Amino acid sequence: MIKVAVDAMGGDYAPAEMVAGAVAAVNANKGIQVLLVGKEQIVSEELSKHQYQKEQIQIVNASEVIETEESPVNAIRKKKDSSIVVGMNLVKQKEADAFVSAGSSGAILVGGQVIVGRIKGVERPPLAPLIPTEKGVSLLIDCGANVDARSSHLVQFARMGSIYMEHVMGIKNPRVAIVNIGAEEEKGNVLVKETFPLLKECEDINFTGSIEAREIPRGGADVIVCEAFVGNVILKLYEGVGATLIGKVKSGMMGSLRSKIGALLVKPALKETLKSFDASQYGGAPLLGLNGLVVKTHGNSKAVEVKNSILQCVTFKEQGINDKIRESLKSVNEGSKE
Repeated sequence: MIKVAVDAMGGDYAPAEMVAGAVAAVNANKGIQVLLVGKEQIVSEELSKHQYQKEQIQIVNASEVIETEESPVNAIRKKKDSSIVVGMNLVKQKEADAFVSAGSSGAILVGGQVIVGRIKGVERPPLAPLIPTEKGVSLLIDCGANVDARSSHLVQFARMGSIYMEHVMGIKNPRVAIVNIGAEEEKGNVLVKETFPLLKECEDINFTGSIEAREIPRGGADVIVCEAFVGNVILKLYEGVGATLIGKVKSGMMGSLRSKIGALLVKPALKETLKSFDASQYGGAPLLGLNGLVVKTHGNSKAVEVKNSILQCVTFKEQGINDKIRESLKSVNEGSKE
């Protein structure tokens, strides 16, 4: 049985949505056990509202909570009994296969590296969410972990992203592109210009060149490589435009009697189309390159995203993504020594 530790106290809607998501996950997959980490009495009261197989959910007490406004480094160091620190220690000690949290991004990034630890050879672990596109999904790597990345970091992001997309999403020989302001190789800032030729030399990835932002929703690449500042801007704009368009479509359909009648006719097809562009169905963003799996979900995550983040951990574990990343880096390092 795969064990997933879930931060019951992290996020805007904790503990209610975190607990509801955990229950939904275990009810959907009998091969999962969830360890809800948080203040035992509060979590227990919330859990009592749900029906589930008792052996599939266990509460692990953690008396402290790391707030989003706290200094990540200080919080990880001082709040040893916080839900984030306790949950990550479960992964470090092999008592859990994964940790899922909607809590403080900074604390999760710091804790992931300090507590769980990086795979040998990984320079910087990136956050890598799946984003919906016209052709399915793409992996945006990095979206928030490394604002001041170097070219060598981006090359590793490309390798790790390719492994993830091939083995978790089943996309053979995934197309890798670097975010740029034009398709030409000579365009871009210093980081992009330094990274482009290095990616071209990588025989173990399918590098297709630069990708402009407008091509991302069209599915122009399977793995979209960038440093975290650019990635986070892309992700937030993506989410904002998507939510705005959905809101405009819904309000437009309710504008008149004729539009309401039309809405009834197109509702099934429209619902399916809008669902394909709902990022919550793809779960959270894994912090790749660690010795264990850490998944960061949105701070405003509801039960469905929490559920899908937990289920996402199953595929990650079954496919041995960390081992594949470790093997990939080892072979690259051995090749560079020859």
